Amino acid sequence: MVSVAEPGCRTTWQDRFAAVRAHSRWLTQPLSPEDHQLQSMPDASPAKWHLAHTTWFFETLVLRPHAPGYEVFDPAYAYLFNSYYEALGPRHPRPQRGLLSRPTLDEVWAYRAHVDGAMGRLAREADEDTWARVAPTLALGLHHEQQHQELILTDILHAFSLNPVGPVYRRAADWLAQVGSGNGQSYAQDPHPGAIADVAQGEHADVRWLRLEGGLTAIGHDGPDFAFDNEQPRHTVWLRPFELATRPVTVREHLAFIDEGGYRDPRWWLSDGWSCVQSQGWTAPAYWQAPDKPGAPWQAFGLHGWQPLDLDAPASHLSFYEADAHARWAGARLPTEFEWEAAMDASPSATGQVWEWTASPYTAYPGFTPTPGAAAEYNGKFMVNQIVLRGGSRFTPPGHIRPTYRNFFPPATRWQCAGLRLARDVP
Repeated sequence: MVSVAEPGCRTTWQDRFAAVRAHSRWLTQPLSPEDHQLQSMPDASPAKWHLAHTTWFFETLVLRPHAPGYEVFDPAYAYLFNSYYEALGPRHPRPQRGLLSRPTLDEVWAYRAHVDGAMGRLAREADEDTWARVAPTLALGLHHEQQHQELILTDILHAFSLNPVGPVYRRAADWLAQVGSGNGQSYAQDPHPGAIADVAQGEHADVRWLRLEGGLTAIGHDGPDFAFDNEQPRHTVWLRPFELATRPVTVREHLAFIDEGGYRDPRWWLSDGWSCVQSQGWTAPAYWQAPDKPGAPWQAFGLHGWQPLDLDAPASHLSFYEADAHARWAGARLPTEFEWEAAMDASPSATGQVWEWTASPYTAYPGFTPTPGAAAEYNGKFMVNQIVLRGGSRFTPPGHIRPTYRNFFPPATRWQCAGLRLARDVP
């Protein structure tokens, strides 16, 4: 990706900005106004809120401090659409975002148009010093919106999964037609074909192992391209010899774990995980449904509705606890995030279908420095009680996957498109 700070890149940046913003519109096209309002749990947000919040980010962190004469669209939006930035003032409670029937969806789209127009004028008219100051925040804002594009899909999937009629977000044939015409992935340099499919696609392949000898290994981002602050600085870690599977665990393999009583056997589970199994009644990953009669296939609910599980696709919608239990049952373990990154640098394997749980807690790298200003709250303050995931999923927007990317969620999270890849020690 071209850095927005490079000379002569303003047109490139405007094209990129327009494409990312258009992709958000494309993602929400199948949703009714009522769908835009749904909030199925406190961890999720309505699609309308995502559209407004990503716009608030540009208005608050770019336009208000750097665009002379900019007129705020509505002062109330600073309270309604702030997410978690304490430095930027009070905000509407997260669990109550679904209660915001006003502003209307039309008003949110008008808000986006207002901010988009002002961003275009800033790109055309800002002097070089101003442009250099805002460039890092512009890049952050684009990648921030891409993160919310993935959340639009995972949040609406969770909401639709609770509806007894099993709503279809976008039929498979319609999605393929849109992508084939270029409308769905208009800014993809290297589109991954599984993007926003309801169930990952796979081919049967025996698991193979990539051996690495370990030693001092460089980890983290270093270079001119964009990366979040939590991917930096690049530093060295010591790795023991290990092997990593060349593909994620498949549906077929996780069904074997289920069939052998994996969800009924406490031997494989961490204590907190076993408590979740018992208290929440877990018997399979989220959105999976066991056959209701002999010979019928397992089903999974996805963005295209109910579909038979593809046995050779990566298993998805597992919590960290389920991933860890499966690895123990398989006589293996989860890789650390450093092992995962070292293996991908040495021999890139199939990624981008599911986020892959690692064994690593989400903590700061040695020498970590938060992004300056209000964006300092973007990552660092969440570095507790969360587990790192690596790779990217079929819901991740095109152009948003890289080997150093550190996603993170609490260990009981199942509504994200997450699976696992096995690792094992080398004697």
